[in-house]
Amino acid sequence: MSTYDLEEQEQLAELKAFWKEHGNLIVLALSAALLVVAAYFAWHRYQGSQAVQASAIYTALQKAATANDTKQVRDLAGSLIESYPRSLYAVLGALVSAKVHFNAGDLKTARAQLQWVSEQARDPELQAIARLRLASVMLDEKAYDEALKVLAAKPEPPFEWMFDDLRGDVLAAQGKGADARAAYQSAIGKGQLQDDAARDRIQMKLDALGGG
Repeated sequence: MSTYDLEEQEQLAELKAFWKEHGNLIVLALSAALLVVAAYFAWHRYQGSQAVQASAIYTALQKAATANDTKQVRDLAGSLIESYPRSLYAVLGALVSAKVHFNAGDLKTARAQLQWVSEQARDPELQAIARLRLASVMLDEKAYDEALKVLAAKPEPPFEWMFDDLRGDVLAAQGKGADARAAYQSAIGKGQLQDDAARDRIQMKLDALGGG
């Protein structure tokens, strides 16, 4: 029994010595771990709260768009971009705002919204949509060189024929018939173009150019 007590006392002494030497470090490590866990859950709660708030603003923006309230649409889109710039709601809100303002004849605002999406969207498909619409606005403004710069970016494969088609429109507007023809032919030759109506429309533009 005395032997057991002695061994127990030795183990206790070793534990006390270990704790004396490493106790502060252990406490700090545990505290740091707890802080990391707390920060993780706090961040997710914050993200959830941000998403709810952004969703509410986007819903209001959609209602304003349905009512053709351009001022309200512009203000709400601005709130999303300013307060939730990395959210999908900000990108979608800017696209909705651009459409409303384009239909209202406010090309300047439409262009600014589409420019923001083309630069900030993390989804490559939404980015491609924004660039197509931006180039279309520039075409309406006769800003041909700027439109061609926007269309120079390589999009996702499903959008390649659309970029070629619109590039052809810009080049045709510049009077560059041969280049426009090449762009239209490239659009038709793209394997992603499965829409017969779109192919026929591009072919009509090719035929209108003449020259072969």
